[in-house]
Amino acid sequence: MTTPHDPPPTAAKPEPPPRTVVPAPPVPLLTGGNQVALLEGGDELFPAICSAVAAARHQVWLATYIFHDDATSQAVATALADAARRGVWVGVVVDGFGSKATLPRLRQWFEPTGVQLVVFRPVDRWWRLLQPGQLRRLHQKLCVVDGQVAFVGGINVIDDRNDLNHGPLDQPRLDFAVQLRGPVVGAVEQTARAMWSRAALGADWRDELRQIARSAEPMARARRMFGRLRILGPARRESVPAELAPTRAAFLVRDNLRQRRVIEQAYIEAIERARRRVDIICPYFYPGRVFRRAMRRAAARGVRVRLLLQGRPDYRFAALAAQVLYGEMLAAGVLIYEYTPAFLHAKVAVVDDGWATVGSSNIDPLSLLLNLEANVIVRDEHFTGELSLRFEAAITVSQQVSQPPLGSGWWGTLRRGFVAWTAYWFLRLAGMSGRY
Repeated sequence: MTTPHDPPPTAAKPEPPPRTVVPAPPVPLLTGGNQVALLEGGDELFPAICSAVAAARHQVWLATYIFHDDATSQAVATALADAARRGVWVGVVVDGFGSKATLPRLRQWFEPTGVQLVVFRPVDRWWRLLQPGQLRRLHQKLCVVDGQVAFVGGINVIDDRNDLNHGPLDQPRLDFAVQLRGPVVGAVEQTARAMWSRAALGADWRDELRQIARSAEPMARARRMFGRLRILGPARRESVPAELAPTRAAFLVRDNLRQRRVIEQAYIEAIERARRRVDIICPYFYPGRVFRRAMRRAAARGVRVRLLLQGRPDYRFAALAAQVLYGEMLAAGVLIYEYTPAFLHAKVAVVDDGWATVGSSNIDPLSLLLNLEANVIVRDEHFTGELSLRFEAAITVSQQVSQPPLGSGWWGTLRRGFVAWTAYWFLRLAGMSGRY
């Protein structure tokens, strides 16, 4: 078996697709004729990705926040490198902060094999942290193969039993992803290509494109700016198999352009329409006023609203931010559980019997207002039922919260004020204004 850093054979390198500027993803729409499979943890996701990449013939795209260098990550890297060696165009984009520590190893693995590795907002110099937009990171986890199969979720390329801050874990993180086939794959592919192109162009890509659009000689300026840079066009695509189940699904992208609050709004609309239940799993929970009001209203009209949050916090301040809201949620009738067997990293939700979401977006200011995120909305009773079973299994090993851990006196008020003050100034520093 080959390894990622083996030298490539002498076969001709793959020809890139036409140099076409990739536009921003369109407004998300529900499409039918999709096939959606739920995957729990890296133990189910990574073998599925490696199998799809092994069968790739034209293009593979992968975008992730963390691409680690442990044995599990190396297996994924080996599959990508093998695909590149046999002539498949492979584009990988990683976040410059999330994957900062492993970038030297990733370059060692990928560059000799023909994998096109680019970095989104690199932080290789201290002064880059002072540049505008550095708090807005690539948090999506996407993989698309030949425009036929896609993977979307919250799982980074790292072993579930390995934590960057806590080392080896006794139990795997609780996390989810989905495998997609059908029309929805096209939107995922377009986003993955756009993220790769954006990282390849650099931080000023949007301003440059606007200048080109205003220019009297747009094509000449585009040639001067892009030069030989490979900005990739659409992949070759085959027809959708007729046997796919008629599942409706939509791919949602939270960006800092046209779709700033699309994921948050999808959550709020689903909660406002709920009639029976709202079940949410989220590690980092600090929603804004409108989101919290939707949850309170749902509970007031008799909907069972349950939150499954971290019981073993990986970041103390994130846990504190969630806990300052416990009093408000409990008073409204929302049921709160804390997952204690292992770290919790899943970002999923189920509303009634026919609405579910799986993705990378937390329910906090970082995900809802700053980071680039991606979720899939699924409207299908069978899928919703399967995700509900996973939710119930997690609930049974969790602890229910019966009273606010911070208390209701002056100490609890001080903590709530501290979290609100910190969140406010963090958003101001990131360039966001207005009330959250």
